Amino acid sequence: MIDQRAHLSNIWAQRALIWQFTLRNVELRHKGSHLGMFWSFANPLLLLGVYVFVFRFVFGGQYGVIPNETRWDYAFGLFVSLTVFQFLTEIISVSPMIIIGNPNFVKRVVFPLDVLPVSTVGSAAFHALVTMTLALIGVAILGPGVCVTWLWLPAIWIPILLLGAGFAWLISALGVFFRDLSQVTQFASTLLMFASAIFYPASKIPPAVWAFLRFNPVIHAVELTRGVVVWHLAPSLPHLLYLNGCGIVMLIVGFKIFHRLRPGFADVL
Repeated sequence: MIDQRAHLSNIWAQRALIWQFTLRNVELRHKGSHLGMFWSFANPLLLLGVYVFVFRFVFGGQYGVIPNETRWDYAFGLFVSLTVFQFLTEIISVSPMIIIGNPNFVKRVVFPLDVLPVSTVGSAAFHALVTMTLALIGVAILGPGVCVTWLWLPAIWIPILLLGAGFAWLISALGVFFRDLSQVTQFASTLLMFASAIFYPASKIPPAVWAFLRFNPVIHAVELTRGVVVWHLAPSLPHLLYLNGCGIVMLIVGFKIFHRLRPGFADVL
């Protein structure tokens, strides 16, 4: 336990390095693009337009949480849901190649490898912050408006960040030894999208299916975020506590597995 605390303290001590690698990840994502950072704003809006058209206008989707739900309500509910989902799937899809893509840091340099997964979470958090800001502006201007329930967002997003860090450490470590993991994560991301109530409310899930999906922390993260931002509902405390518990457990498990497997990285690479 003392050793784990020492490692975590070391990560905090490396926060300046984490910040530098986070900026590098954000810049690399738009390197060579003529519009650069503009795509951080344009991509989520374009994706939102496609999903709203397909699921609202073609399939007639709605959440049905509030009476007289408008198209804007559905659009913003979907936008917020996708913000949570894309934050986690960006981490899941990138993590298998984090260590593999930086062999010099493993073999030739004494480098705190913990920083690489954490910086990936940082860059994903940056893009999530951009899309969430757009969502809040949209809700304030075209939706139900600003509400005090928005103050719950930090309490909801802290465990989401912990989940992301745990996933990043776990998947990046396993990706060194299982090169097919990147293919598995692509399927897992698609499965997670349909199992996390992105396009529909959790209340519409059949009881037999909910008996299993209720253990999915992402579905609670989506429902809680959507509820406080769009529907102006106070979060369910049991669900919030469960999300926090999952975030802490995932962080500890991912961190321990990363450090357990780390001595073998150089031999494999």
